[in-house]
Amino acid sequence: MARLDKLRRRGYGEQLGAGWRLARLVLYYPVSALVRLTYRNIERIPAQGPMIVVTNHVSHIDPFLVAKFLLDAARTPRFLAKEAIFDVPVIGWGMRAMGHIPVKRGSVHARQSLAGAVAALDRGEVIVLHPEGTVTRDPAGWPMIGKTGAARLASLVPGVPVIPIAQWGVQDNIDLYKRKVKLVPRPRHTISVGEPVDLSGYRDRTPDVRLLQEITDTIMRRLRADVAELRGLPAPTGDLYRWVRPSERKPGDAA
Repeated sequence: MARLDKLRRRGYGEQLGAGWRLARLVLYYPVSALVRLTYRNIERIPAQGPMIVVTNHVSHIDPFLVAKFLLDAARTPRFLAKEAIFDVPVIGWGMRAMGHIPVKRGSVHARQSLAGAVAALDRGEVIVLHPEGTVTRDPAGWPMIGKTGAARLASLVPGVPVIPIAQWGVQDNIDLYKRKVKLVPRPRHTISVGEPVDLSGYRDRTPDVRLLQEITDTIMRRLRADVAELRGLPAPTGDLYRWVRPSERKPGDAA
């Protein structure tokens, strides 16, 4: 059953800092006007305490929708986001003011980003990741193979719940890859919270590259199953889709 109510109210959850109060004024209300959101299982978001949120990525605007959802759930999201976003004038300042954490992959800076995320979790905050690292390129829109950042973070804080958020809808109206933006009729988007991903079977194992990929696949398959439920379709049973950037492609890689 859809839950349309909001949890943000006096005495419940977290209070907004200055950066988020400004963001709420500049972004929250325009997003509310442009996209009709439906929430499912919003009560599964804890009122306090650390959590790692993992979500599928269907549109360039869905981070704004997930942020709005978590604000309505009375939590303050902190995204692990591409470093390039922080280099954009004004936007970069706003990202830092809201406490988001820049990620530069493939370098020592990635470890620094994880250290920043761990520190935030130690303070009882919420970290949000899109494990795919980009909007899905799966032909049917399913979650793809993920990067290992969420698995690495989860292995560093084994007591922190990993909560999946499945989302679907707005990509039918807003698809920047296809240069498609259709705001009339008003786009509909559904966001649904799943039960925490069970990673207990990995806790006593050394987090090497192979194990981190296993954890990542577990997270992504869970997201795929939750998205299937949201779409009212059977969950795919085959391998997760692997998309490779054109500059990195080899013969046989997905286009």
